[in-house]
Amino acid sequence: MPKPTVAVVGRPNVGKSTFFNKIAGRRISIVQDTPGVTRDRIYAQCQWRNMDFDMIDTGGIEPNTSEPIPAMMREQAQIAMDTCDVILFMVDGKEGLTPADREVAQMLRRTGKKVVLAVNKIDGKDLPDSFYDFYELGIGEPMAISSANMLGLGEILDEIVEGFPRAEYEDDDSIKLAVIGKPNVGKSSIINRLTGENRVIVSDVAGTTRDSIDTPFTFRGEEYTLIDTAGIRRKSKVSQEIERYSVIRALAAIERSDVCLLMIDARDGVTEQDKKIAGLAHEAGKGIIVAVNKWDLIEKETGTMKEYSKRIERELPFMTYAPHMFISVLTGQRVDKVMDMVKAVAENRAMRIPTGKLNSLVADAMMMKQPPADKGKRLKIYYTTQVAVKPPLFSFQVNERRLVHFSYSRYLENRIRQAYGFEGTSIKFVFREKGEEEQI
Repeated sequence: MPKPTVAVVGRPNVGKSTFFNKIAGRRISIVQDTPGVTRDRIYAQCQWRNMDFDMIDTGGIEPNTSEPIPAMMREQAQIAMDTCDVILFMVDGKEGLTPADREVAQMLRRTGKKVVLAVNKIDGKDLPDSFYDFYELGIGEPMAISSANMLGLGEILDEIVEGFPRAEYEDDDSIKLAVIGKPNVGKSSIINRLTGENRVIVSDVAGTTRDSIDTPFTFRGEEYTLIDTAGIRRKSKVSQEIERYSVIRALAAIERSDVCLLMIDARDGVTEQDKKIAGLAHEAGKGIIVAVNKWDLIEKETGTMKEYSKRIERELPFMTYAPHMFISVLTGQRVDKVMDMVKAVAENRAMRIPTGKLNSLVADAMMMKQPPADKGKRLKIYYTTQVAVKPPLFSFQVNERRLVHFSYSRYLENRIRQAYGFEGTSIKFVFREKGEEEQI
């Protein structure tokens, strides 16, 4: 069952990003007293009353404008509203009800979604007379909050959670493949070639695809869902003050995926932007395949592919587990093999090692290479078990966690990979001392 989603919407400068950051527990959105600072949808994983959900912070909606940036922000907010389960409509309690609020409310009524109306910037116990004007919007009971001072946030979260759908979603067992990468490397083109249809707009203009597009697809009897994430792009040229608060945002498409196909332009090699995008997928624990596209444009000699792979591993040392594929979407070179690799990586990500075999492997590894010691005390591993999949997570019961060196952890990972592969997926370790089972 996918997590419910909340979209935070409203006109510019009403405090949406401040609210978002308080709930997310860390500074994710740009907070600046300038309308229009938050231009893209920003996602965060949140939790309230043991309910996990995703929250989307949107740019301010300016209903009647033809300016390109505000118009795009309005479009992004509309997409967020269309895809969410609950909408949090935020208005400014100090400024009072405005014509723009009324127009945004009209947009919200058309969605048919549950709307929670938050009147922000109400700092005292006594409500101003202007508070009651918000009943005119006709979209529910206004709730007074102060994002900056964290007043009323618990009550507003209770109301949001109450609006989450309770019915079970239809099970979708398809393998979710997110096609990721910087603009104009062939992401939409590979989806069109794999599906045999022009399901996604293809253009030489970078950034043509503005939203994630899901494409159901069957390949050799296996069900897939292809997710085109063409919207990942460079940071906008903004003032230094705002740039200081900018951080890389993980897109919801990566979060929803099982496997990420990282598309790289063969002519450019691994760029800084590629590293950042790869880091998003790696940190999310997704399966990863590096697809070097436009390979037909590279002059080749003996060993060209091998040398290129070495360069990729040097540039992406944190994900040496990811296989490399050298393709040409234009000519179709090796594109048919991509889905075979996707299936293999998805299976590796879901692989589970029996506890008995795992403990034998770790015992052999400890005999081959003695665990580290500190101040006369040596690391002991009493018991190992795999506690989760997608990605694989291994729990090691040890005498003292402080004795676990990074190099020995890496050694154990290499031994597990030598025995079981796990190509294309990260594997994660947790080391605990006795009595800490509940912390996993």
